[in-house]
Amino acid sequence: MIIEHIKSTTVITQEKLTLAKFVIRLNEVYDELSNNNLVINLFSLASLKASDLKEFALLSEKHKTNNHSFVLVTDAVPYEDIPEALTVAPTLQEAHDVIEMEEIERDLGI
Repeated sequence: MIIEHIKSTTVITQEKLTLAKFVIRLNEVYDELSNNNLVINLFSLASLKASDLKEFALLSEKHKTNNHSFVLVTDAVPYEDIPEALTVAPTLQEAHDVIEMEEIERDLGI
């Protein structure tokens, strides 16, 4: 797991762990990262399925409840298959764009 801090956003890249181990590790370090927006880079998981993304649902909900963005980055899952509760972007740049828009919405109270 690679953790990179960029301003108020933390990018976490899944590198060699299985999805299950990655989610466990992410939950273990979550308290240290909970005050930043989170981008979870899943590009190394080429065989990712929509059902796999559900592993992040509870963490995403918890993070969004605390007024921070939580964006998964993958292009392996068709857009129409993505669970509604999750925010998924196909590229890192688009993930940062989503966070920027969500921060503006929070600032405006939307």
